[in-house]
Amino acid sequence: MAPNPLIVKSVEQLDYRVTVGDVASAAGLEINLAQQGLLALASDAGGHLQVAEDGEIVYLFPQNFRTILRNKYWRLRLKEWWEKVWKVLFYLIRISFGIILIVSILIMLVAISILIIAISSSRSDNNSGGGSSDRGGDTFFFPFLWSPDIFWLFNPSYDYDRYQQRERYVSSSSQKENQMNFLEAIFSFLFGDGNPNYDLEERRWGEIGGVIRSNGGAIVAEQIAPYLDKIEPVSMEDEDYILPVLARFNGYPEVSPAGEIIYYFPELQVTATQRDHRSLSSYLQEYRWYFSQAGSGQILLAIGLGGANLILALVLGNLLQGDIAAQIGGLVAFVNSIYLLLLGYGIAFLGIPLIRYFWVQWKNDRIETRNQKRLDRASLLERPDDVLTGKINYARQFAQKKVIGSEDITYSTEQDLLEQDIERSDKIDREWQERLESGS
Repeated sequence: MAPNPLIVKSVEQLDYRVTVGDVASAAGLEINLAQQGLLALASDAGGHLQVAEDGEIVYLFPQNFRTILRNKYWRLRLKEWWEKVWKVLFYLIRISFGIILIVSILIMLVAISILIIAISSSRSDNNSGGGSSDRGGDTFFFPFLWSPDIFWLFNPSYDYDRYQQRERYVSSSSQKENQMNFLEAIFSFLFGDGNPNYDLEERRWGEIGGVIRSNGGAIVAEQIAPYLDKIEPVSMEDEDYILPVLARFNGYPEVSPAGEIIYYFPELQVTATQRDHRSLSSYLQEYRWYFSQAGSGQILLAIGLGGANLILALVLGNLLQGDIAAQIGGLVAFVNSIYLLLLGYGIAFLGIPLIRYFWVQWKNDRIETRNQKRLDRASLLERPDDVLTGKINYARQFAQKKVIGSEDITYSTEQDLLEQDIERSDKIDREWQERLESGS
């Protein structure tokens, strides 16, 4: 079985020497799952176990362990190959919608031109012996078709810059530069740019693990509430919402003399390396959905092309109903056979973004409501009352941080057992000698 990618990522981020608590808090994994995953990863990637004097275990991995895994598991090699191929395929899929739109417009323009010429020729033949012909029917179909203004859609000097650079919001507080070409902007206009909260659960449990670790492995329930959802007033008083956290990180409750409950997590109090506390948000913030990351000019151009495409489809449908259309073969016959597809694409091109626009607004309203509830719970920690202050102070009595350094290791799978016994014996002899000398 291939290793858990979250564990692999955490081991790399934590500099290849970790405890179960390190990985569980960093990746937000259950303690038992992190322990099983680390054991499996150490077995597959040539890792080593280091045992401290008090029985705590540290996992040590070679820095090239990802290469070892890749060579061992064909599925990992296949996954990496597929990710490279999928990047190319997905790019082609994204730009295909813009290409289809442009091709659709061009095909309909040519078909409409052929039909209008054929209709004009037919009427000229019918009226060749008499007076002036009535050309009002021609203008009925598309009065501005032959006007040069129609080509503003394809004019490279059009005022909107199709390849402009704009700041792309990847969160409400961080931005990065977006270089999206027009064909990609078409896809973004139609379907958006993906779920900004795709890793919400991973972030949630990672933040909770970070809060527990930053508080020395001992917390009160109110410190976790800003990172959870679906907390009703009744459960807020009973602290039932803390149960999933206790189950995931092997936490234990402790009752204070005042009858309040605090929670401590022994596994998260042990770390392999002294590290600075990572910055944590005061509450779990969901990112807002954006209608499109494309530039405003690109969106307006997409709407213009979509509108022109739909108008052309309606005009073409009117022309195809005539008797002359049935007599013309070639491109006109082909367009007639796929007309419903052209019309459907034209309607969907404007209909899908319209529906999605209102869906995004509804989605963001719900996100704002959840964010506000979590923010309100976080504000209680900034202005704690006497009861909450007492609980936090009591929890600090159980807070501790145990760093297992190399000097604390009594056994490691890196070395032969006999060599380690000799080294341990020498260490004990030195300690006794130092005590005797200090006593004298």
